Amino acid sequence: MPHSPVVSVAPVVLPAPDRGTDLQLRVSAPVTGDALPVIVFSHGFGWSMNGYAPLADFWAAHGFVVVQPTHLDSRTLNVTPDDPRYPDIWRIRVADLRLSLDRLDLVEAAVPGLRGRLDRDRIAVAGHSWGGQTASMLLGARVLDAAGVPGEDLSDPRVRAGVLLATTGTGGADLSPFAAEHFPFMSPSFAGMTTPALVIAGDKDDSPLSLRGPDWFTDAYHLSPGPKNLLLLYGAEHSLGGIVGHSVTETTDENPERVALVQRLTTAYLRSALDLENSGWASATAGALGRIDAK
Repeated sequence: MPHSPVVSVAPVVLPAPDRGTDLQLRVSAPVTGDALPVIVFSHGFGWSMNGYAPLADFWAAHGFVVVQPTHLDSRTLNVTPDDPRYPDIWRIRVADLRLSLDRLDLVEAAVPGLRGRLDRDRIAVAGHSWGGQTASMLLGARVLDAAGVPGEDLSDPRVRAGVLLATTGTGGADLSPFAAEHFPFMSPSFAGMTTPALVIAGDKDDSPLSLRGPDWFTDAYHLSPGPKNLLLLYGAEHSLGGIVGHSVTETTDENPERVALVQRLTTAYLRSALDLENSGWASATAGALGRIDAK
């Protein structure tokens, strides 16, 4: 599919009285085209709607409308641990994605020329790091309580596919003491994550949050039912080569070729999962940069 010029509007503000702070979004869309599929993207801890331009801009240029909410943990909002909302931030994150879908009318109206061009039957979610766990909840993952009992089902039938990038794995004994103390909700069960998804992990992503090592980031693939795909990137660390932004200091493994592969394969996967023509996913390969598994 040819590239399209992209228009990006921010902030798009969605009223959210129960949240305490209205939800701010960045919306990126191709200037041309109709029946445009939608990707709602959940950022990693501390980031905002202004991150992840390498993904958002690429997806929009290839025919998707990309909606990026700013979650309460964003450094731009300065919500501190003594804020009464803080223990529920993981749950509010999921609500942010749902609200973005609930108010697609406002999303359309905020972008000049976008009204009437969305395909509301072709919706995907994506997320990086903690945002991957957030997105996975709409795909059917649940958070386990201290006794190991799954919490409520927050899956969303509007969502047909997901892309989970460097997504945190299981909790309990797999968490480091720091993570167990500060992120007790980081205890997902992927057993009910039935919606199709592409899981992307780096084989050098050794997180201080887990005692397990890089394979922790493949749990969403191995512990969920199919249909799922895993893209394992060789040599990749947590930023997967630099998906969070161009020349970002948090990128420890800057690799434009790796980012280009993630851009191309996520686009091909989502076009396939949403039943769009000319996806190229059936013949996709990672070459020397990684491997693709399927189940």
